[in-house]
Amino acid sequence: MNDQIPVTVSERPVQESPLGWLRTEIDRLFDDFGGPARSIFTSGLSTMTPAPALELAEKENEYRLTAELPGLKEDDVEISIADGALTLSGEKHEEDERKDNGFLLRERRYGAFERRVPLPADVNQDAINAEFKHGVLTIVLPKDAQAAERTRKIAITAAS
Repeated sequence: MNDQIPVTVSERPVQESPLGWLRTEIDRLFDDFGGPARSIFTSGLSTMTPAPALELAEKENEYRLTAELPGLKEDDVEISIADGALTLSGEKHEEDERKDNGFLLRERRYGAFERRVPLPADVNQDAINAEFKHGVLTIVLPKDAQAAERTRKIAITAAS
């Protein structure tokens, strides 16, 4: 009688060598090809279109969220706020046509992205503004001065 029970492993084992790690990452890439994106901040994004890199930095009176969006214009990007989260989405349409020595080369590239970032509780949502310059989007999220006043400590009583 066979006492072994088949086990299904959902994650690959951790590789100790750099080449083992690389092999695992390449296998994961091919396993995920065409599937949904893994990031909790992405939605409706295939693995063929990478989500833009984001950086959130805190300053004394504001937060600054920057997104690298090379090749896009401000008309290609949309920013919205709902349910305490900022959603950054965009779409790129690029077409190139060249004729040379009787040959026609036509290239089309399309891609869409969406990133959803939970906002800190002390952001003044009515004063948010954004600037787009040289492929970098900077969103300024001012802090709400009264946010600290709305915070209160709750007393705990002992149950008898």
